[in-house]
Amino acid sequence: MDVILDVISSWPWWAWVLVFLIIIAVRDVFFQRQHTISHNFPIVGHLRYWLESIGPEMRQYFVANNREELPFNRIERGWIYASAKKENNYEGFGTDRDIYEHQHIFINNAMMPFKVEQDHPHAKDKTFLPCAKVMGLYNKRRKPYRPASIINISAMSFGSLSAKAVESLNKGVILANAYHNTGEGGLSPYHSHGGDVVFHFGTGYFGVRDENGNFSMEKMIRLVEENPFIRAIEIKLSQGAKPGKGGVLPGKKITKEIANIRGVEIGKDVLSPPNHSAFSNVPELLDFIEAIAESTGLPVGIKAAVGKLEQWEELANLMLKTGKGPDFIAIDGGEGGTGAAPPSFADHVSLPWVYGFSDLYKLFKEKGLTERIVFIGSGKLGFPAKAAMAFAMGVDCINVAREAMMSIGCIQAQICHTNRCPAGVATQSKWLQNGINIPLKSERLAQYFKTFRKELIEITHAAGYEHPCQFKMGDIEINVDDHNLSKELNKTYMYEKDTVPFNGMSDLKDCVYLGGKKSKPL
Repeated sequence: MDVILDVISSWPWWAWVLVFLIIIAVRDVFFQRQHTISHNFPIVGHLRYWLESIGPEMRQYFVANNREELPFNRIERGWIYASAKKENNYEGFGTDRDIYEHQHIFINNAMMPFKVEQDHPHAKDKTFLPCAKVMGLYNKRRKPYRPASIINISAMSFGSLSAKAVESLNKGVILANAYHNTGEGGLSPYHSHGGDVVFHFGTGYFGVRDENGNFSMEKMIRLVEENPFIRAIEIKLSQGAKPGKGGVLPGKKITKEIANIRGVEIGKDVLSPPNHSAFSNVPELLDFIEAIAESTGLPVGIKAAVGKLEQWEELANLMLKTGKGPDFIAIDGGEGGTGAAPPSFADHVSLPWVYGFSDLYKLFKEKGLTERIVFIGSGKLGFPAKAAMAFAMGVDCINVAREAMMSIGCIQAQICHTNRCPAGVATQSKWLQNGINIPLKSERLAQYFKTFRKELIEITHAAGYEHPCQFKMGDIEINVDDHNLSKELNKTYMYEKDTVPFNGMSDLKDCVYLGGKKSKPL
């Protein structure tokens, strides 16, 4: 034995490597049957799987060009990172975007920009941009709410996001004077640092459920009374990632803290069904909205991805008949967001935001209902030009999720559903979360929001307006083919946005000329 040990100890390093490779080869050929490539090509086959595992990262940094990645390309991510860090987010030597590509957005600037006088709010604060409408004003809720920012954080739950990420976002909205949507995972301590909160719940009723998993009005009332920073309530009908499909929270992910927040059992799988148990049709939904609003005094709205319009039309007709209805409607894009979903859902179920929103707004416009509702857009709108388009189509606020995540460090690794987020944003791993510096990240979220508002204001002034709510459909053009066939939004989506009540400036009276043809008066 001593002789054998002496011989082994005298081996050079390469001999040890050779023995290790031989062991792997024997294991691949004789003992594993899961991977055909490794069996047929021992040792070398592992290289294939390793390269496949890092393929997205390799393409992101070395292969894809600046404009071709999805869901957010390198230029978009870079703009968010630079804005959040208060760095130079300009570009030089002209745009590298193909401005003739399909669906490229053009904002028609005015000959004379809006003039900011010395006593104007924008002369003192270039980021001041509250919502022009008030949630709950039409329906005379006891506690109406005007969002102090037109950009806010969309629904993302604690559990989906890490504790430090949620806390960073909540402290960031205080600095940015915005609101924070809880997501359907319930109100956590990390949402409760004083920033305005929109409490959001879905079919699981987490945080407001009884012992049988049904909605509890008693718990809802107590939640609102104990947390006065809750300013509105949002009922999720569906989300863009997987409309019409419930989710499962595996028992192994349910810690004691998450169980307490969501009102579920530790270690037991929790099903969020596709349907609500509190209502089963549109009239019952309307009654449910009114019951919550009456019990809490808060504005109550709904969130949904859009597909078929029959039930939306039924809702609109009931609103006309009863004078009741949701105080706000958040429209999610069918292209999906932070929620994990099967590709068949994320790729195909429900309409992209521009199609879904335009269909829905057109319906409510035809019924004369748009003034009652605060419309919220959600679907990759966290960039000033896209937001200008959204306001021209009829939104009053936008909610951002992935853009907010990137402002606090998300690198678009696209492994949120694996609990291995390298940035610590979408994981429950304590080790990975340790890299999040909460004071720094909250400052970056706030700075992103402020930079966004500043640039949107500048675009708005360039178009001759004071507030983005004044954008009209004819102010934005979108490429259909070449410029002779490009269409304004109203001709693309076949409706005119209703005028938003806004008393900050006189309406423009002159006509404009686009493409050599006289348009309707603006």
